[in-house]
Amino acid sequence: MITPIQKITPLLETEKTQKTAAAESNIPFQSVFESMIDTVKETDQEVAQGKYLLATGQLDNPSSLMIAMSKNDTAVKMLVQLRNKAMDAYSEVMRISL
Repeated sequence: MITPIQKITPLLETEKTQKTAAAESNIPFQSVFESMIDTVKETDQEVAQGKYLLATGQLDNPSSLMIAMSKNDTAVKMLVQLRNKAMDAYSEVMRISL
């Protein structure tokens, strides 16, 4: 008889597994919002690193900086739109009279 493969569990909980477990217990909207914030932070770091490399003359491909800046701009716009939709939904809920 073939035994099924079981999931490997870590011996010690790392910070990442604790963060993942906390994210799974969160409200779905909250996890989406947090992931968007993380995306904005990551793209902002890419832009900062690209600007530093460009200023020091170490950047071989200047178009990669422009691509990173476009990604950052798009991520920020998406985060702002997500916040606006959340605020609209909140105001709609507050207008409901019981």
